[in-house]
Amino acid sequence: MNPDVYTGGFVQTNGYLLTGPGGDLLIDAPAGVSKWLKSKGITPVAVLLTHQHYDHVEDAAALQEMGVPLHAFAAYSKDLTLESVARNWGLPISVVPYSIDHLLDPTRPFEIAGRCFQLAHVPGHAADSITFHLPEMGLVFSGDTLFAEGIGRSDLPGGNGPQLVQGIEAHLLSLPDATKVYPGHGPFTTIGRERSHNPYLT
Repeated sequence: MNPDVYTGGFVQTNGYLLTGPGGDLLIDAPAGVSKWLKSKGITPVAVLLTHQHYDHVEDAAALQEMGVPLHAFAAYSKDLTLESVARNWGLPISVVPYSIDHLLDPTRPFEIAGRCFQLAHVPGHAADSITFHLPEMGLVFSGDTLFAEGIGRSDLPGGNGPQLVQGIEAHLLSLPDATKVYPGHGPFTTIGRERSHNPYLT
Protein backbone atom coordinates (compact mmCIF):
# COMPACT_ATOMS: atom_id res chain seq x y z
CA MET A 1 0.00 0.00 0.00
CA ASN A 2 1.37 3.41 -0.97
CA PRO A 3 1.30 6.17 1.67
CA ASP A 4 -1.20 9.02 1.50
CA VAL A 5 0.47 12.35 0.76
CA TYR A 6 -0.34 15.73 2.29
CA THR A 7 1.47 18.80 0.92
CA GLY A 8 1.42 22.13 2.75
CA GLY A 9 3.30 25.25 3.79
CA PHE A 10 5.17 27.97 1.88
CA VAL A 11 7.58 25.57 0.20
CA GLN A 12 5.07 22.77 -0.44
CA THR A 13 6.44 20.19 1.98
CA ASN A 14 5.22 16.61 1.84
CA GLY A 15 3.91 14.73 4.84
CA TYR A 16 3.17 11.03 4.45
CA LEU A 17 0.54 8.95 6.23
CA LEU A 18 1.43 5.28 6.39
CA THR A 19 -1.47 3.12 7.51
CA GLY A 20 -1.25 -0.37 8.92
CA PRO A 21 -2.82 -2.83 11.36
CA GLY A 22 -0.46 -1.67 14.11
CA GLY A 23 -1.54 1.95 13.78
CA ASP A 24 -0.97 4.92 11.51
CA LEU A 25 2.40 6.66 11.20
CA LEU A 26 3.06 10.19 9.95
CA ILE A 27 6.33 11.08 8.27
CA ASP A 28 7.10 14.78 8.87
CA ALA A 29 4.82 17.56 10.09
CA PRO A 30 4.30 20.31 7.49
CA ALA A 31 1.92 23.19 8.13
CA GLY A 32 -1.72 22.13 8.12
CA VAL A 33 -1.20 18.40 8.39
CA SER A 34 -2.82 18.22 11.84
CA LYS A 35 -6.09 19.68 10.45
CA TRP A 36 -5.87 17.26 7.52
CA LEU A 37 -5.58 14.34 9.92
CA LYS A 38 -8.45 15.59 12.08
CA SER A 39 -10.64 15.90 8.97
CA LYS A 40 -9.99 12.20 8.38
CA GLY A 41 -10.59 11.28 12.02
CA ILE A 42 -7.03 9.94 12.29
CA THR A 43 -4.63 10.23 15.20
CA PRO A 44 -1.27 8.64 14.31
CA VAL A 45 0.59 6.57 16.85
CA ALA A 46 3.77 8.53 16.10
CA VAL A 47 5.39 11.21 13.95
CA LEU A 48 8.74 10.34 12.40
CA LEU A 49 10.75 13.43 11.46
CA THR A 50 13.25 13.19 8.62
CA HIS A 51 14.85 16.40 9.91
CA GLN A 52 13.78 19.53 11.75
CA HIS A 53 14.00 22.36 9.21
CA TYR A 54 11.03 24.67 9.84
CA ASP A 55 8.94 23.48 6.89
CA HIS A 56 8.98 19.89 8.17
CA VAL A 57 7.98 20.72 11.76
CA GLU A 58 5.50 23.61 11.57
CA ASP A 59 2.75 21.33 12.87
CA ALA A 60 4.92 19.33 15.27
CA ALA A 61 3.61 21.13 18.37
CA ALA A 62 -0.01 20.76 17.22
CA LEU A 63 0.49 17.03 16.72
CA GLN A 64 2.12 16.73 20.12
CA GLU A 65 -0.93 18.45 21.62
CA MET A 66 -3.02 15.69 20.01
CA GLY A 67 -1.01 13.21 22.07
CA VAL A 68 1.18 12.04 19.19
CA PRO A 69 4.82 11.40 20.19
CA LEU A 70 7.61 12.83 18.04
CA HIS A 71 10.60 10.73 16.93
CA ALA A 72 13.74 12.34 15.50
CA PHE A 73 17.50 11.96 15.27
CA ALA A 74 18.22 14.97 17.51
CA ALA A 75 16.56 17.06 20.21
CA TYR A 76 14.63 20.19 19.24
CA SER A 77 16.65 23.35 18.75
CA LYS A 78 16.16 26.61 16.87
CA ASP A 79 19.48 25.98 15.15
CA LEU A 80 17.98 22.90 13.52
CA THR A 81 14.65 24.53 12.59
CA LEU A 82 16.37 27.48 10.83
CA GLU A 83 13.61 29.82 11.97
CA SER A 84 15.84 32.92 12.06
CA VAL A 85 17.25 32.11 8.62
CA ALA A 86 13.76 31.77 7.16
CA ARG A 87 12.64 35.05 8.69
CA ASN A 88 15.69 36.75 7.21
CA TRP A 89 14.43 35.58 3.82
CA GLY A 90 11.17 37.40 4.56
CA LEU A 91 9.11 34.29 5.26
CA PRO A 92 6.57 34.75 8.09
CA ILE A 93 7.74 31.62 9.86
CA SER A 94 6.87 30.88 13.46
CA VAL A 95 7.54 27.39 14.73
CA VAL A 96 5.78 26.69 18.02
CA PRO A 97 8.35 25.02 20.30
CA TYR A 98 7.96 21.29 20.82
CA SER A 99 10.02 18.51 22.34
CA ILE A 100 11.26 15.27 20.85
CA ASP A 101 9.84 12.31 22.75
CA HIS A 102 12.16 9.64 21.35
CA LEU A 103 15.62 9.95 19.80
CA LEU A 104 16.33 7.58 16.92
CA ASP A 105 19.43 5.40 16.71
CA PRO A 106 20.40 4.73 13.06
CA THR A 107 22.75 1.91 14.06
CA ARG A 108 19.84 -0.43 14.75
CA PRO A 109 16.46 -1.25 13.19
CA PHE A 110 13.53 0.78 14.46
CA GLU A 111 10.30 -1.12 15.12
CA ILE A 112 7.03 0.72 15.58
CA ALA A 113 3.34 0.07 14.79
CA GLY A 114 4.13 -3.31 13.30
CA ARG A 115 6.74 -1.86 10.91
CA CYS A 116 10.50 -2.36 10.97
CA PHE A 117 12.42 0.59 9.53
CA GLN A 118 16.06 0.60 8.51
CA LEU A 119 17.43 4.03 9.46
CA ALA A 120 20.31 5.95 7.94
CA HIS A 121 21.84 9.23 9.08
CA VAL A 122 22.47 11.23 5.89
CA PRO A 123 23.69 14.74 6.80
CA GLY A 124 24.73 17.36 4.28
CA HIS A 125 21.39 19.11 3.81
CA ALA A 126 20.65 19.17 7.54
CA ALA A 127 22.82 17.93 10.37
CA ASP A 128 20.01 15.73 11.68
CA SER A 129 18.72 14.27 8.39
CA ILE A 130 17.65 10.65 8.67
CA THR A 131 15.99 8.36 6.12
CA PHE A 132 13.38 5.68 6.80
CA HIS A 133 13.57 2.53 4.68
CA LEU A 134 10.89 -0.18 4.73
CA PRO A 135 12.43 -3.15 2.88
CA GLU A 136 9.26 -5.26 3.00
CA MET A 137 7.30 -2.48 1.27
CA GLY A 138 10.08 -1.49 -1.12
CA LEU A 139 10.03 2.19 -0.18
CA VAL A 140 12.14 4.81 1.53
CA PHE A 141 11.23 8.21 2.96
CA SER A 142 14.19 10.37 1.98
CA GLY A 143 13.28 13.73 3.49
CA ASP A 144 15.33 16.45 1.78
CA THR A 145 18.31 14.25 0.91
CA LEU A 146 17.20 12.83 -2.46
CA PHE A 147 14.52 14.17 -4.81
CA ALA A 148 13.31 13.27 -8.29
CA GLU A 149 16.31 14.38 -10.36
CA GLY A 150 17.65 16.49 -7.51
CA ILE A 151 19.25 16.49 -4.08
CA GLY A 152 18.86 18.67 -1.01
CA ARG A 153 20.35 22.14 -0.72
CA SER A 154 23.72 22.24 0.96
CA ASP A 155 24.09 26.03 1.24
CA LEU A 156 22.10 26.30 4.47
CA PRO A 157 23.66 26.30 7.95
CA GLY A 158 25.00 22.81 8.64
CA GLY A 159 25.06 21.95 4.94
CA ASN A 160 27.86 20.11 3.17
CA GLY A 161 27.49 19.12 -0.49
CA PRO A 162 30.16 16.40 -0.74
CA GLN A 163 28.96 14.88 2.53
CA LEU A 164 25.39 14.78 1.23
CA VAL A 165 26.34 13.10 -2.05
CA GLN A 166 28.52 10.59 -0.21
CA GLY A 167 25.65 9.75 2.15
CA ILE A 168 23.17 9.34 -0.71
CA GLU A 169 25.54 7.03 -2.54
CA ALA A 170 26.23 4.96 0.58
CA HIS A 171 22.73 4.70 2.04
CA LEU A 172 20.23 5.29 -0.77
CA LEU A 173 21.80 4.28 -4.08
CA SER A 174 22.75 1.02 -2.38
CA LEU A 175 19.04 0.11 -2.21
CA PRO A 176 17.34 -1.99 -4.92
CA ASP A 177 16.46 -0.12 -8.14
CA ALA A 178 12.73 -0.75 -7.68
CA THR A 179 12.66 0.99 -4.27
CA LYS A 180 10.18 3.86 -4.32
CA VAL A 181 11.56 7.13 -2.95
CA TYR A 182 9.15 9.47 -1.16
CA PRO A 183 10.91 12.84 -0.76
CA GLY A 184 10.19 15.90 1.33
CA HIS A 185 9.20 17.90 -1.75
CA GLY A 186 7.92 17.00 -5.19
CA PRO A 187 6.82 13.67 -6.68
CA PHE A 188 7.97 10.21 -5.74
CA THR A 189 10.66 8.50 -7.80
CA THR A 190 12.67 5.28 -7.68
CA ILE A 191 16.24 4.48 -6.78
CA GLY A 192 16.84 3.07 -10.26
CA ARG A 193 15.61 6.23 -11.94
CA GLU A 194 17.79 8.44 -9.77
CA ARG A 195 20.79 6.21 -10.32
CA SER A 196 20.36 6.69 -14.07
CA HIS A 197 18.92 10.19 -14.43
CA ASN A 198 19.87 12.34 -11.44
CA PRO A 199 22.36 14.93 -12.77
CA TYR A 200 23.80 15.51 -9.27
CA LEU A 201 24.76 11.85 -8.85
CA THR A 202 26.28 10.94 -12.22
